[in-house]
Order: sequence, then structure tokens, then C-alpha cells
Amino acid sequence: MNHDLTITVLGSGTSHGVPMIACDCTVCRSDDPRDRRTRPSIRIEYDRVSLLVDTSPELRLQCLANDVRRVDAVLYTHHHIDHIAGLDDLRRFNWVQEQVLPCYGQPVTLDRLRSMFSYVFDDDDAYPSAKPKLALHEINGPFEIGGRAITPIPLLHGPTPVLGFRVGNFAYCTDVSTIPDDSWPLLTGLDVLILDALRKRPHPTHFNLEQAVDHARRIGARQTYFTHIAHELPHAETNRELPPGIELSHDGQRITCR
Repeated sequence: MNHDLTITVLGSGTSHGVPMIACDCTVCRSDDPRDRRTRPSIRIEYDRVSLLVDTSPELRLQCLANDVRRVDAVLYTHHHIDHIAGLDDLRRFNWVQEQVLPCYGQPVTLDRLRSMFSYVFDDDDAYPSAKPKLALHEINGPFEIGGRAITPIPLLHGPTPVLGFRVGNFAYCTDVSTIPDDSWPLLTGLDVLILDALRKRPHPTHFNLEQAVDHARRIGARQTYFTHIAHELPHAETNRELPPGIELSHDGQRITCR
């Protein structure tokens, strides 16, 4: 059996996206396609399984740009709008796959999905249009999808508890400002890490670039990519400043590991 993972960075930007509305900065006006950043999300593939992490506002466009034709499950890191707003686009996968789509998240995240997208979960036969068919599953520890372990990694996004996810030797930790002591052992022995790095200036709920580099060095993955990137970090210039084995991710990037 092939145990290789393929990770596609669907979106690498912060909550505003890059370019930002009404901004004429160098990065927002950049010709480098790697400086065009949709809201954060990834796809993880293994053994014919396709997992989506978060449903960003640009989910439809991200799926078209990256030829995503199947989603077997959705993992939610947390309930902030830049990570859930594309939920309605999941109904296309219901139609194509002819099945209910399982979605996994913390109880508070699932409660927020039920309230923000009440039309999806209300038993209302009179609703006048198609809507996603989703089965919500609470994350209370490691679980399996397609025969592989999915390990949730508790993180803090300012005061908000959020989740990273580990599959094999890959971990995804977006929207993080603190890694709790109990979560460090879950990040050992990584081949690839994708980690939050918002900008150079400090931020109350995200790692800035310096903090991200420090944490990446401590975690010690073979390769680290930064995500949730604001318009203050030009792709090429920032990568030239980063130490070996650490770089910014970009929309459409494909990464393989075990």
C-alpha cells in the first residue's frame, strides 16, 4: 500500500486575503503569483482518500484552481469565518459523490456551524434550494479516516482553543499564538510542518515571523512552510531572509511526505 501523503496548499493568506481590498502596497500590487493568497485551507491526500482542512470563503475557486474533484471528509481547525465561510460549496461534493459528507471539529466549532448555517441543519423540507448534506462528528481525541490516524493538536489562537492536525509525519498548525506544553510531544519526528506566521510585527493571536521561526526550529521538522500570511511579507524577499529548511508556502503548492 502506498502511504505517501500529498498536501496541496489551497490558501495561504490571512483573513483579509492578499491582495487586500483598497490596498496599493507593494505586495498587493505584486506580479508574483505567489503573493496572491486566498484564505487558509489545505487538502491532504493518501490511499485515494481526500481530506479538506477548513472551508475558506474561496473554497469553490480553490477547488477549481487545484482540480479538487473529491472530498471524503472535512477537518475544522476552528470556527472563525475565514475557516468556515465556504461550507455551502460542500454540496457540490454531495452531488458528485452521492453521499453525506462527514465533518469533524471541536464541540464549540460544530455548535457554531449549526448556528451560522442553520438552514443546513434545520429539518425544513420547505427550504427552497439545495443544501449540503453533512454529518457532524465531535473531535475528542485521535480518530481514523481511511485507515490512517488523524491526531488533533490542541493549540491556542490568542485565548481561543483551536486544533492543528497531524497525519503521518505531516502536521498543519494554522492560527496559533501558543503551543501548550502537552502538545509539543505531538509535533516530534515531523517531515513537514505548516505553521502560522502572520507578519513581522507582533500580533495578539498569531505567531509573527520571528516567533514562527523560533517555534519551527524547536519543533525541528525536516521542512517547515509558513501560512496565514499577511500582505506585509513579500514571498520572494521573505524567503531569502529565512533560514534553511523554512520558507513561506503559497497557493497551489503541492508537498509530499510520509
